[in-house]
Amino acid sequence: MAAVARVAAPTPDERRTAMEWLFFTYPSWSTFVIRVVLGVIFFAHGAQKVFGAFGGRGLKATTQYFVSTGLPLPIAYLVCFFEFLGGLGLILGFLTRPAALAVAIVMIGTIARVHWPHGFFINWALTPGKGHGYEANLAFLAMAVACLVAGGGALSFDAAI
Repeated sequence: MAAVARVAAPTPDERRTAMEWLFFTYPSWSTFVIRVVLGVIFFAHGAQKVFGAFGGRGLKATTQYFVSTGLPLPIAYLVCFFEFLGGLGLILGFLTRPAALAVAIVMIGTIARVHWPHGFFINWALTPGKGHGYEANLAFLAMAVACLVAGGGALSFDAAI
């Protein structure tokens, strides 16, 4: 019978420095899958916002739209770059925790400002005048928190550092 490896949280005597914590990761394949899938989603949406890729509006039009909804211009820029750079960091598994934090912040803001008034469910029927609920954003938030807690997982630059 094969032995099961246990990964325990560090004891108080094994406290990590901030730099060690930043790059520490559990060598988990499940975290790898979550990290890469979330990264691809946010990289693609960020590229739409920043560069106009994949049919997106580009940075100027996106930030103008965000400002028209009442979002301050500096926050509009942060949202665009948090999505793009957060997605890239997650794909590479480099600075996974800050990348996941950036994505989590965007999702909290998106849920609160955009999707909360529409309830939980996505508007699958595309009912006119009714936006999408926050269920997908909540799943993305949970994925980001998982990466924030566990680190980059297997096949990450963080694990190699």
